[in-house]
Amino acid sequence: GLGDVYKRQINALRSHLGEFGIIAPAGRHHIADLINLLSDVSDDDIPALAREALRSVIAALQSLEERIKAIEAVIMREHKANPASRRLATIPGIGPITASAIAATIADPSAFKSGRELAAWIGLVPRQHSSGGKQRLGRVSKQGDRYLRRLLTVGATAVIRRLPGKTDGHSAWIRALLDRRPFRLASLALANKMARIAWAVMLRQEAYRAPTMTTTAA
Repeated sequence: GLGDVYKRQINALRSHLGEFGIIAPAGRHHIADLINLLSDVSDDDIPALAREALRSVIAALQSLEERIKAIEAVIMREHKANPASRRLATIPGIGPITASAIAATIADPSAFKSGRELAAWIGLVPRQHSSGGKQRLGRVSKQGDRYLRRLLTVGATAVIRRLPGKTDGHSAWIRALLDRRPFRLASLALANKMARIAWAVMLRQEAYRAPTMTTTAA
């Protein structure tokens, strides 16, 4: 998407500046700093020819940023007008973009028998293989809606990274999960749980309510 293109452009610009020994700050919000850096003609660290070439990259970044902002404004407007999307955004790790995508993709949550079935459709449930009459879990399925799977896993990763200092029941569940599994598998497990919670929120038409007691990681 545009966001990925934008990130690649920023990384390319930072890489070019690095060739001149300039460590540019990462992140979309530092674009103004990069513009000021390239506008400083008194700075001899960047040759004039290279400065002009990099300015064209900056111009492309600014154009992309304007398009992204316009799209985000449309998404936010649709999100605020959609009760289902607003309820989904009460789930930790699900913001307006993910909530809007889920609400738009899954118009009828009753089409799924359970939250697990929804998570499986998205592709967040490990494949099961039969061996000697027993079931063993394999790699995460690649079936399902890839866009929703990506949004949920990114959201789950963000929740885990913001975990320090939090003591609520949901955070306790995540800590217990991290004690048992590597970070990547923990984020996939959390994304799976987020999908199941999303199904319940849509089906019951109620906002998410955080657990008040510590739960054990499954």
